[in-house]
Amino acid sequence: MSIEAALGNTPEGELPDLEQIWGLPDFEWAARQHMNDSAYTYYRNGAAGEWSYRNNLEVYGRFRFRPRFLVDVTNVESTLPTSILGHNFSAPFYISPCASAGLAHPKAEANLVKAAYKENILYIPSHYATLGFDEIAAAKPSNGSQTIFQQLYLNSNDTRTQELFNTAKKLGSKAIVFTVDSASTGNRLRANRYGVGSQNTDYTYITWDYYKKIQNFTTLPIVLKGLQTVDDVRLAVKHGAPAVILSNHGGRQIDGSPSPLEIALEIHQEDPDLFNQIDIFADGGVRYGVDALKLLALGVKAIGVGRPFMYANAYGEDGVRRAIQLLKKEIAIDAGNLGVGDLKKIDASYVKWTNNGWYS
Repeated sequence: MSIEAALGNTPEGELPDLEQIWGLPDFEWAARQHMNDSAYTYYRNGAAGEWSYRNNLEVYGRFRFRPRFLVDVTNVESTLPTSILGHNFSAPFYISPCASAGLAHPKAEANLVKAAYKENILYIPSHYATLGFDEIAAAKPSNGSQTIFQQLYLNSNDTRTQELFNTAKKLGSKAIVFTVDSASTGNRLRANRYGVGSQNTDYTYITWDYYKKIQNFTTLPIVLKGLQTVDDVRLAVKHGAPAVILSNHGGRQIDGSPSPLEIALEIHQEDPDLFNQIDIFADGGVRYGVDALKLLALGVKAIGVGRPFMYANAYGEDGVRRAIQLLKKEIAIDAGNLGVGDLKKIDASYVKWTNNGWYS
């Protein structure tokens, strides 16, 4: 039964019962019924004709699994935990930085902080969050037991950069996530119609020399978010980056940019040892456990999920927790059906990467 048939009688502006939500895409359907057009569009929009937005979602279906059977998968759930920059979490995915959580719920990012803590996954707040840095920090447990990273947009104002780094460290962030794929404003036509376009409206000075300079501004690791070629990942290794995030900004910056799966595949095909030289994460388009497994199979260490958690936040903390729980369960059962008894041992042999119409 389609979601329209099952939940289509939900009154406009209201949310269906949370127990009726069975997958991450359901949260978008529910949020679309609940949120006003402007708020929903801010989360949903992509750049230009939105090809990259659609490709992020569709690319996972272009590659077929090679399931293996007669394998003991009974303990696969116990293998979900992973470490990210030395911090331990319950699953190999995290909440990606997304701005303006307050568009979905009045408690905004506080719901994401609390849900991430209770489910023991990483949350990376956006620089352009609804809540201030201090308000987000205040939502964490007072015993200092929660690990979050802070995403930032930076420019050539070194004084401001130093202030941001100092604030992030003072408030307990364990790493800086520097978004580098937003050097100028995104051409977001759908969003512009509602006046909710790109937050960054300047041409921003970002170079490898600049990255080397700001590494001296803080003792926190500075992760580079938004790399889209094997060439730039090689340069990240050369310049001492502790980790990178393969991402095209959710298809919101430049249409025609590659999906994270395509970037990871390029690395696997051209320089697979990079996965051993640096921690590689990825975000973009993951909506199902099978999507996450394809990234993990290539060597991606952890996967960021953005929009689904923003939509889930329409339900508040409980919605975000349910989204986390659903994705954990999907990854585990899909791994079991793939014949993977230990997620740490998944590799590229579980997917057919060639002769699919794209690669030969």
